[in-house]
Amino acid sequence: MVRLYALTKGRARPAGEYLDIITLVLAITRPEHDLTLSPEEASILNLCRDVMLSVAELAARANVPLSVVRVLLADLIDAGHIRVVHPTAPDKLPNDRILREVLDGLRAL
Repeated sequence: MVRLYALTKGRARPAGEYLDIITLVLAITRPEHDLTLSPEEASILNLCRDVMLSVAELAARANVPLSVVRVLLADLIDAGHIRVVHPTAPDKLPNDRILREVLDGLRAL
């Protein structure tokens, strides 16, 4: 059994950008192309190789705590192994009035 702090090299939080639990992750390299990856990092790359998965889903599928996955993902971002798509900020979403107008227009068709 590996201690969690060993997986993150003693780091409790990721360096760099914050990854929300609904941030989507896609591997852009294969784990066999980088022999310096830990087994957990390789597992994450394999899980999101063909399909985008959320940070929360990666943690669940890899059976690794969310905080640890965030640290590992930050390392994978820095190494250029993954691409992330952040959720849209609430202030950037269309307002309710526009959505109602679109819905009314669709119903009128």
